[in-house]
Amino acid sequence: MKLAERFLLDALAYLLCAAACLCFVVLKLVSSPYGRHLSPRSGFRLPARAAWAVQELPSLAVPLFVCAGAAADRLQRWPNSILLAMFLVHYVQRCLIFPFLIRGGKPMPLHLCVLAFMFCTYNGYLQSRYLSQYAVYTDDWVTDPRFLTGFVLWLIGMLINIHSDHILRNLRKPGETEYKIPRGGLFEYISAANYFGEVVEWCGYALASWSIQGGAFALFSFCFLFTRAQHHHQWYLEKFEDYPKFRKSIIPFLV
Repeated sequence: MKLAERFLLDALAYLLCAAACLCFVVLKLVSSPYGRHLSPRSGFRLPARAAWAVQELPSLAVPLFVCAGAAADRLQRWPNSILLAMFLVHYVQRCLIFPFLIRGGKPMPLHLCVLAFMFCTYNGYLQSRYLSQYAVYTDDWVTDPRFLTGFVLWLIGMLINIHSDHILRNLRKPGETEYKIPRGGLFEYISAANYFGEVVEWCGYALASWSIQGGAFALFSFCFLFTRAQHHHQWYLEKFEDYPKFRKSIIPFLV
């Protein structure tokens, strides 16, 4: 049984890699219809705060259920515990804090919320089950350069993501609804500083975990956020004549 599930977790990780590549191709052609790209034909919609809280919830609830429902032997090791904590800290912020800071966000199409909920359930199980039951690290892994570098990248990425979201929230004064050009932080160099922070965060997590499960999640995050950032960048260029032409979409000075 243990061996079968171990192979299953690897298979799910490779499947996530394939889904990431498919997502990249599809979203290069069609932008995700939410936020500023919301389509009038998007059908039933959920309030932004409720949608974000609900769709991100499985990434927090599933790991807690997985670890409480079975003997999580591997979590007695520091590397496993820290890696799972890194995953959970992000989703505590994303599920329990971020949604309630949203100011007048646009409604989320129901089908996109359902898809995000399914992804978070899938990935929440993949990451937590692997780290709690199967990931094998030596006790000194926490001093390995890969772990240390990954942890620093994860922390920097999370701080960039949170700070960039703060900038975006404060672009409008109370009562204002129009979009504005973001200023400050990494927005001086790229159009999607919040996405850049999240990509760095999960690349750091993947490096620290040194696993196909962590790598698959980082790849999916990159493929989804990279394409969305490019659509954002093009939208800014078309909407604002004075938009800084030297800004890139998601990677400073490069792309």
